[in-house]
Amino acid sequence: MKTVCHIVTFLLLNISVCAQQYYVRGEVKDESGNILQNVVIKQFKTGYIFRTGSSGTFGIVANYQVDTFSFSMEGYHSERVLVDADKYVRVKLKLLPASAANARRDKLSSLTKDLGKEEQKSWFTGEETYASILENRFVDTKKFPSTGMSLDVDRASYSNIRRFITLNSPVPPDAVRIEEMLNYFNLNYHEPEHSDLFNIRTTLSICPWNTDNQLFYINFSAKKLDLDTLPPSHLVFLIDVSGSMDMPNRLPLLQSAFRLLVNNLRSKDSVAIVVYGGVTGVMLNTTSGAEKEKILKTIDELVPGGSTPGESGIKLAYSVAKNHFVKGGNNRVILATDGDFNVGLKTEAELDELISMNRGSGIYLTCLGVGMGNYKDSKIQTLAKSGNGNFAYLDNFKEAEKVLLKEFTKTLYAVADNVYMNVEFNSTYVKEYRLIGFDNKVGALRDSLSFIEGGEIGSGHSMLALFEITPTEVNKGAIKDDFTIGNLAEIKLQYEEPNNKKQHFFNYTSKFVFTPFAELDKCYHFSAAVAMFGSLLRSSPFIKNVGWNEIISLAQTSLGSDDLLQKEFIILAQQAKTLYSKMKKKKGVGSQQW
Repeated sequence: MKTVCHIVTFLLLNISVCAQQYYVRGEVKDESGNILQNVVIKQFKTGYIFRTGSSGTFGIVANYQVDTFSFSMEGYHSERVLVDADKYVRVKLKLLPASAANARRDKLSSLTKDLGKEEQKSWFTGEETYASILENRFVDTKKFPSTGMSLDVDRASYSNIRRFITLNSPVPPDAVRIEEMLNYFNLNYHEPEHSDLFNIRTTLSICPWNTDNQLFYINFSAKKLDLDTLPPSHLVFLIDVSGSMDMPNRLPLLQSAFRLLVNNLRSKDSVAIVVYGGVTGVMLNTTSGAEKEKILKTIDELVPGGSTPGESGIKLAYSVAKNHFVKGGNNRVILATDGDFNVGLKTEAELDELISMNRGSGIYLTCLGVGMGNYKDSKIQTLAKSGNGNFAYLDNFKEAEKVLLKEFTKTLYAVADNVYMNVEFNSTYVKEYRLIGFDNKVGALRDSLSFIEGGEIGSGHSMLALFEITPTEVNKGAIKDDFTIGNLAEIKLQYEEPNNKKQHFFNYTSKFVFTPFAELDKCYHFSAAVAMFGSLLRSSPFIKNVGWNEIISLAQTSLGSDDLLQKEFIILAQQAKTLYSKMKKKKGVGSQQW
C-alpha cells in the first residue's frame, strides 16, 4: 500500500510539473521593418511547426520557459533563436542575395510605418477593386506619424495623359500618377548649398480644394553635374524593332530621339546598339561617341518586323553592357519599346525578376515608352523601377527633345541611388494627413511581402511632394494668434551614391510656419493645379467640389510668362474640360467615367 502511495505521489508531481505552461509571444519583420506573414516557426524540443499571422506576430503555448525556435521563409536567411518565454521575441529576417523570391516581391511607392493591413481594408471597395492603383487615404497622425516614399525622376504619366487627351480619348485612371505629373515640370529648383547633394524647402498653406484643410509642400532639389567633368558613359541602346513598332509614332520617333541623344555624346563616351524583333542581335558593337556618323547610320537603317522577344533582347543588352563595363563610369541600358512583349517572358513578375537580378551590377536602366493601343505602361514602369533607372513616355518629337536633349543629364546621369524620403509629422499640429500621389498598386498593398525600394535621382532634378493635412485645434489657434512656433515635421532622406552601397542620410526640420495661399510663389499655385488636374482625372473622392474651371483659373493666375510647358498644361486642361463635359452630357453619368 505504501508503495502504491509513493507511485501516485510521484505521478501527481510529474503531472503538476508538466502542466506548467508558458506563452511565447513575438513578431517577425524584414530588414526594412515590414511585417512578414506565414513565416515557418519550428519548436525544437517538440518538433511542432507554427506560422506567423497576418500582422507578422505569433503566440505559442510551450511547456518550457526556455526553448530554441527556428524562423524560416523562402527567399530569406533562416534564423535560430534561443527564446525566453518571459521576454517578447523580435526576429529580423535578412533577404538572400539575388533571390528569386526577392525579385518577385511587390514594390511599394510609399509606406506608412506601422499602418497594418486591417487599417487599410477600408481603403478597398469590399474585398476587391477594379483599379490596379489605390489612392492614398488620410491616416491618423498619433497612430501613424511616419510615412516614406520612393523618389525618382519618372515623368512618363504626364506625357501619356497628354497623348490621350490630344487624341480626344478619356484617360484610364491607372495611367494617372500625380507624382510623375509634378516631376514633369521641374518646379522651383534651388541649388544645394556648398557640398550638399540636396536642398529641401517646405511650405504650409491652405488647401485650395478644401479650405478647412492645409497643403504641405516639400520642395526637393538635387545637385547639378557639370557635363564636361562627368565620367565616361557606356550606353547600350536596346531598341524594339518588332512588327508592332511599324508606325510613325513608334520606331521612326525613336530613331529621331536617339539621333538627338547621339549628338550629346563625347569622344570618351561609347555606344552599342542591340535590337530585338524578327531577330535579336548586336547591330553596332561598342563605338566611340566621336564616331557619330557610324552610330547614326546604324540607327537610320533599323527596320521593323517580326515578333517581340523582349526577354532575349534584355539579356543580350545586359551582356554587352557587362562585357564593356566602364569602372567608375555611367553604365546604362536604354530600352525603347511599346512594351508589347509576346515571346519569352511576358508577365510583369517575370520581367521584374529578370531585371532585378542585374540591379546590383552597377548598370542602370532607362526606359523610353512609345506607341498607343498596345502600349504597356505597367510593364515598362516595372522594368524601370526594378532596373535602378527611370522611365519616360515619348508621345511626340518635342517630348523626345525635352527628355534626351534639354534634360540629358537628368535622364542619364544619377547623383544618387536608392533614394527614399521619410516624413514624420508632429501630432500637435497635424491631426491627419494624406500623401498625394505615390499611390500603390492594389496587389502590393494586399501582399504581406511587399516592400519599398528607393529610386534614382538625376542631375539637377527638382520635385514637389504634397500632403493634404487636417489641422489640429492647436494648429488653427496658432495661425489665428500669429504664434506659429515649433516643428511641423522631420524629414529624412536616405540614399546611396552611384556605384557605392554605403548609406547616407540628409535630415531637415520643417518649422511650423504658415503662409497664406495668396502670398505663395506662383510655382506652388501651379503645382496645386497639377495635383487637382490629376485627382479629377482619377475621380478622386477628395476633390468633390472642384471642377475644370477652378483648375484652369488657378493655373492661369500662376503662369510663368515664358514657361511654354505651363502654357501647354492650360491648353491640355481646357481640352480635358471639353472632352469630359461632352462625355457627361452623352452618357448622363459622372464626368470621369469612361
